[in-house]
Amino acid sequence: MKRVDDFRLRLGNKEYVPIMIGGMGVDISTSELALEAARLGGIGHISDAMVQDVSDRKFDTTFVKDKTKTYKFNINNMDKAVVQFDLERLAEATRLHVGSTMAAKKGDGLIFVNCMEKLTMNSPKETLRTRLSAALDAGIDGITMSAGLHLGSFALIADHPRFREAYLGIIVSSVRALQLFLRKVSKLDRLPDYIIVEGPLAGGHLGFGLDWAEYDLHTIMDEIHAFLRAENLDIPLIAAGGIFTGSDAVSFLEKGAGGVQVATRFTVTHECGLPDNVKQEYYKASEEDIIVNGVSPTGYPMRMLKNTPAIGSGIRPGCESYGYLLDATGNCSYINSYNREVMANPDAKQVVVMDKTCLCTHMRNFNCWTCGHYTYRLKDTTHKLADGSYQVLSAEHVFKDYQFSVDNQVALPEKQETAVV
Repeated sequence: MKRVDDFRLRLGNKEYVPIMIGGMGVDISTSELALEAARLGGIGHISDAMVQDVSDRKFDTTFVKDKTKTYKFNINNMDKAVVQFDLERLAEATRLHVGSTMAAKKGDGLIFVNCMEKLTMNSPKETLRTRLSAALDAGIDGITMSAGLHLGSFALIADHPRFREAYLGIIVSSVRALQLFLRKVSKLDRLPDYIIVEGPLAGGHLGFGLDWAEYDLHTIMDEIHAFLRAENLDIPLIAAGGIFTGSDAVSFLEKGAGGVQVATRFTVTHECGLPDNVKQEYYKASEEDIIVNGVSPTGYPMRMLKNTPAIGSGIRPGCESYGYLLDATGNCSYINSYNREVMANPDAKQVVVMDKTCLCTHMRNFNCWTCGHYTYRLKDTTHKLADGSYQVLSAEHVFKDYQFSVDNQVALPEKQETAVV
């Protein structure tokens, strides 16, 4: 009976433990989590989502405060076109976050950064170019391009000196999306170094409609394997979404996957950026507590806990401080929904907005509890303590359980007497 450790992911001329931890934002996949994956010989991700806020919390910078001060005059104006990111300061925040992580790296693994195309930031092309270039400047091992087709993203950094040195990958959920991407980058003579195939059971934003349950990751992987063989393309595929045990991972590795990307089980580790009380909400969740809805202003469905505080919250849009989802015209669908409810309830001190949420503010405050489909199984991976809470795990424990477990087993940690504060 094979284990994940019987396989290796080959990138360039090196081999790695074929376990990749997904890049969950905002700072849920922390530097500490990514560093553990790299130390153990796998691949960790950090996320550049809301990187200026992340920098302020980590390095005591004042990016958000300064941006808020600059655009304070516009707070009561629902037209946010004037709110722009200072590209030099955006680059500085990215270099700080990425550079400090890379400086701390130990072990034989890699650290990548996840960059969402849907963070349009009122200037989609220029802000994405800045984010990608600054990450390369800071020495990141690789960049995973997510939440969008990224048809023009390679071209944005084609003149960067590390364009052909760093590992560049794309997340897709269908053969069609991959075909579109490969057709576009063919002009640059630069293929992706890896392709993450994300299925319908993944956490957070999904590359499917609300009919996600009609799709299956194994089927999508088979289709993409067949396409790559037909095109004589040797690009490692990384299976992602719903891979809960080492045996789940092996089922993809035996069929030719180069590796797996996993995230849900790492949300309840000490190294994860979620607050401890939120980790306990994940542990307590039942299958019925996990929903897929359309509240994200990105237009993508999202999977989350149904008791997430973000649902129904009618807070004022915080674009002057954040504004990461403003489109090229300075608009965001949450602003439209918020304005509608304010106009319909002029005397209300606080409105309720059910169809969209202010994703920037709620993700920054860890009040949007996105999760994977199998979050309800997390309670089976640990111990319930005497005080009723669940024991939080170490990232090393979860990583090694994926790496060495067999027969769909999950190794429980040594039991603590009380919760670690």
